[in-house]
Amino acid sequence: MNGTRWSIRASYGRLAGAAIGLFAGAAALANEPEAFRLSNTQFETVAWSEIDGWTTDDTAAAFATYLNSCKVMVRGVPAGRERSDFYAALQSVCRRAINAHPRDAAAARAFFEANFRPMRIAPLGESNGFLTGYYEPIIAGSRVATDEYKVPIYRTPPNLALRVPRKKVAVASVAKTHWRRFAHRASNFYYDRTAIEEGALSGRNLEICWLKDPTDLFFAQIQGSARIKLADGSVMRLNYDSHNSMPYTPIGRILIERNIVPKDEMSMDRIRDWMQANPEEGKELRRRNKSFVFFRETGLADHEEPTGAQGISLTPGRSIATDKNIHVYGTPFFIEAELPIEGEKSITKFRRLMVSQDTGGAILGPARADLYWGAGDEPAHIAGRIRHPGQFTMLIPREIDPVLAAARTPLPRPRPMFAKIEEKRENTSEKPAQEEKKQEQKKIDQKKKEANTGRKSEHTQ
Repeated sequence: MNGTRWSIRASYGRLAGAAIGLFAGAAALANEPEAFRLSNTQFETVAWSEIDGWTTDDTAAAFATYLNSCKVMVRGVPAGRERSDFYAALQSVCRRAINAHPRDAAAARAFFEANFRPMRIAPLGESNGFLTGYYEPIIAGSRVATDEYKVPIYRTPPNLALRVPRKKVAVASVAKTHWRRFAHRASNFYYDRTAIEEGALSGRNLEICWLKDPTDLFFAQIQGSARIKLADGSVMRLNYDSHNSMPYTPIGRILIERNIVPKDEMSMDRIRDWMQANPEEGKELRRRNKSFVFFRETGLADHEEPTGAQGISLTPGRSIATDKNIHVYGTPFFIEAELPIEGEKSITKFRRLMVSQDTGGAILGPARADLYWGAGDEPAHIAGRIRHPGQFTMLIPREIDPVLAAARTPLPRPRPMFAKIEEKRENTSEKPAQEEKKQEQKKIDQKKKEANTGRKSEHTQ
């Protein structure tokens, strides 16, 4: 299921014929496009020529990744998307994609241009979105507990489903409004990280395998998958299965707030180094994140990539995780950013068409993405360095009308209103001082009046 990069050379004549066929397919689209809406999001329609890097990206590789999503999408509509015009439009494009067979990057680019409209999106009041990276860790482990390997990786407890109302508390990415409504009950749902680390699940035969270091488990849970290298040379493949319902707390933010790591130097490597150098403080920091992930063994081969939330293998450098409460899996996004891919001090011009195929607990917002880089040390270093702004161009199916969407998007509340409120507060706080000053002035005027009256009487006498 791995989305493999591919590129096949074609003659100019074949390319032109393919492009004509693709554009002819676009002409058959619906005459009355549906409006597109995203809450708390600002839209800007753009031309393909305005997207920096659009003509130089390997669009054939992007198309192969997109096709993986399409093969899932055409099978049916997932629960909750039955009335989604956007999902229906994506399905229509996917059916055309499966029959398109573009021969190279230029033909793949022509397909996207014929079937989608580009629209820049950002949170209201902002110009950019935010990017992070993730990867699949490779960790030494054991199928049995030993003096060296004593940190268990747990499978999903059978009573977890009975304790957690999944319809109200999302497993991987929870809307803030849901947390406000149910956070006070979450502590009753299941054990938090501290309780589990102290043995709340011991003796229940839930252990899949054991690791050496709790920090390794912590990072595997953040990434959502892991390759466990066993002593006999075999590799156990693990993937995210469920979650204890507790909210995710980014510990990097805590290190920044405590002035332990500067914001511009924050990375997963810095977090790991600090936790290993300060084991007791690291344990306290780790337990600040009450969220705890349970895994399942997948049986994937060594050459296969982990499975994302859409149910397909991720593609390094092409798959992204987005907010599942906002976006539909299978949606293409063109990302423009300056990222430290080669090293901490180097900046690489990143201009690439990506496909939403995964999600995550910390991935919240309309222009928020986690870029998947692959498995091993190098992808880990790249992913760990990325905490950068990026420009998001969302590809909207042509059945959907982005202009109508932009016209109906609410604008942010004007700032002068807040200025007036602040001015009113200041005026209210100044009233006592002004009244006191007024009374003092009255006393001075009264004394002057009395003095003038006295002088007049002396002159009369």
